[in-house]
Amino acid sequence: MDQTAWRSPAGEAISDRQTQIIGAFMRRVYNWMTLGLALSGVVAWWVMNSDAALSVFIDAQTGPTMMFWAAIIGEFGLVIALSAGIRRFSPTTAMALFTAYAALNGVTLGIVMLAFTGASVAKAFLITAGTFGVTSIWASTTKKDLSAWGSFLFMGLIGIIIASVVNIFFESPMMDWIISVVGVGLFVGLTAYDTQRLRAMVLEAANEVTVSKMAIFGALQLYLDFINLFLMLLRLFGDRR
Repeated sequence: MDQTAWRSPAGEAISDRQTQIIGAFMRRVYNWMTLGLALSGVVAWWVMNSDAALSVFIDAQTGPTMMFWAAIIGEFGLVIALSAGIRRFSPTTAMALFTAYAALNGVTLGIVMLAFTGASVAKAFLITAGTFGVTSIWASTTKKDLSAWGSFLFMGLIGIIIASVVNIFFESPMMDWIISVVGVGLFVGLTAYDTQRLRAMVLEAANEVTVSKMAIFGALQLYLDFINLFLMLLRLFGDRR
């Protein structure tokens, strides 16, 4: 009896058992991603609504404090550490690093969102959630192989980063708008690419420990896609205070 339920975009036959493994793995990824988003949201709310907390990161006279820049550097450090060391870290260590990153990111998100009205933040979040969900479902069901998108999306990400840094000095509203529009397309593409890549990766896992670590790493990838898509949409549609 033929046990193949469908074929992957690359053309390999996927059995019913493999389909179950992929489904269970992706549920773990989305659970961890949701936990990270929830933690970031709680920390962001705390920063936005606590004068004492806000004063740690923003000085009314001079702007961002050393603690704010320490949080930014800490975020980059945690992402690099988790990405580079995921193979040798234990699942517990990977979980701790992901949780710490989500909490630190909540600090910077809270400060960014202070510049926008609550209604526009909610609108940007709902658009992000809907776009992310539709894109993930499409990437999970399409027979199109998205692996060729990888290098193109990476080059686009580098371009967005360079353009954003340059615009810090030029402060061009038009360039900011273009960066945001391109950024939305880029992170929608990355969401689709990462979703499909994660579904393929789990079939190569050797044991449960590897799967656990891969779930954390996958959650980080999709968390970053979601947050960056949210920030781009907020820049496009957000009403400033």
